[in-house]
Amino acid sequence: MLRLLGRANSINVRKVLWTCHEIGLDYQREDWGRGFRPVSDPEFLALNPFAQIPALVDGDVALSESNAICRYLAAKHGRHDLLPADPAARAQVERWMDWQLAELNPAWVYAFQALSRHNPDYPDSGGVGKSIEDWAKQMATLESQLGEGWILGETFTLADIVLGVSIQRWLLTPFDKPALPRTEAYFERLRRRPAYQAHGGAGVA
Repeated sequence: MLRLLGRANSINVRKVLWTCHEIGLDYQREDWGRGFRPVSDPEFLALNPFAQIPALVDGDVALSESNAICRYLAAKHGRHDLLPADPAARAQVERWMDWQLAELNPAWVYAFQALSRHNPDYPDSGGVGKSIEDWAKQMATLESQLGEGWILGETFTLADIVLGVSIQRWLLTPFDKPALPRTEAYFERLRRRPAYQAHGGAGVA
């Protein structure tokens, strides 16, 4: 059985839990990370030297980085709806996953830490304002690309999973937000999926 190491309310753990649910995989999840067993533990570092949750153990395979884990699981189990076999179609999914990781997520770090976690290491109101500005710019880009279906049209993919958990964070972080009607409608479609109901909204941590 798969072992998934990481607390259930982590945004990155929830991506993997959501993916497992969509595929129909059994797994054993173990609580690691903030508030639980520390990722500095040698047992964890042997699986993930980057000291970040989640980590996945699948037989002889040990893997870290949430987006990579999601791609691995979809590919291994032949879920070409979630991650196409065709290189061009797969690249479209992966570019949104990469954008979520490299552009969207870094924008919200300061604002989220200050406003949702009340982290004393993020005290600068100017830093909060800049983070909100950058975050809103990235969300406006997403808004401009959405239609009436999923991010890539009629087929739900891994890109929708990783975007879904980031949109939830946008909606729940307390500050005044611009109207993004396409994004809100898209998120409502995501919220109706049983896998989202089980894992996608399990916290803002």
